[in-house]
Amino acid sequence: MTPITEVEGRRLALSNLDKVLYPESGFTKGEVLHYYATTADVLLPHLRNRPVSFLRFPDGPEGQRFFTKNVLPGTPEWVRTAEVPRSEGPVRQIVVQDLATLMWAANLVTEFHTPQWQADAPGLADRLVLDLDPGPPATVVEACEAALWLRERLVADGFSVYAKTSGSKGLHLLVPLVPVASAEVTAYAKRLAVAAERELPELVVHRMTRSLRPGKVFVDFSQNAAAKTTAAPYTLRARAEPTVSAPVTWAEVEACLSRGDPGLLVFRASDMPARLRRDGDLLAPLFGPGLARGLPAGGA
Repeated sequence: MTPITEVEGRRLALSNLDKVLYPESGFTKGEVLHYYATTADVLLPHLRNRPVSFLRFPDGPEGQRFFTKNVLPGTPEWVRTAEVPRSEGPVRQIVVQDLATLMWAANLVTEFHTPQWQADAPGLADRLVLDLDPGPPATVVEACEAALWLRERLVADGFSVYAKTSGSKGLHLLVPLVPVASAEVTAYAKRLAVAAERELPELVVHRMTRSLRPGKVFVDFSQNAAAKTTAAPYTLRARAEPTVSAPVTWAEVEACLSRGDPGLLVFRASDMPARLRRDGDLLAPLFGPGLARGLPAGGA
């Protein structure tokens, strides 16, 4: 029998709570739901008013995966949706505004991915993202070196820069912006990536070509495009263990580089309660007044 629970006045059917989704750690679907419920206060601000894409993995990370943008069949009528323009015509996507919607979506077993713009201003980016993806044998240690160089350049252009783990192999850098066309942000981010490769040719590559990436950090600027999305802060990832896309301090980035230990920037669901008690949301400044800046004239 499927348990029924009530969340903020909404009745939810939560299924297969004892199902093991992460066999390496025995982490169950019930624990996935508990994780999202206990991180909702910090996760929801990063989802609100942004059309969400879901990576579903109902049989665990080793099972079949479904990347979904459109509104799912059976979506409750009380779940908010937003019209999103696409080249083939507008569609509707889910917007996770509250705890009830979050728990309904988490019951589908999801990673949460969002664009760099908000639902009421599609295609106008209010943040810049750089995805630093190390190609083996490079690790997050090399991504830290690239991140520190990019941070210095971004700060020189007047920006505030924040970091989080991807929850997979690398790092994401986030920069609050005065809203501007996604195409302009992508162009600026590409110039930054090209500059990084020019200055650090043994470390950085800005092109996605697989043959160029072994042992280097791919600076993926393309996630700033209006049609692209990035793993949201605090989302669980479909990995062997329940790793989290976790905000980190720059001191932690520097320590990972100086000690050469990629394990320093791996965070699992079980690590997050203590981190949140200690640090709160390290990305909360993204929502604060006065930090957003416009793109510099003339680029990077």
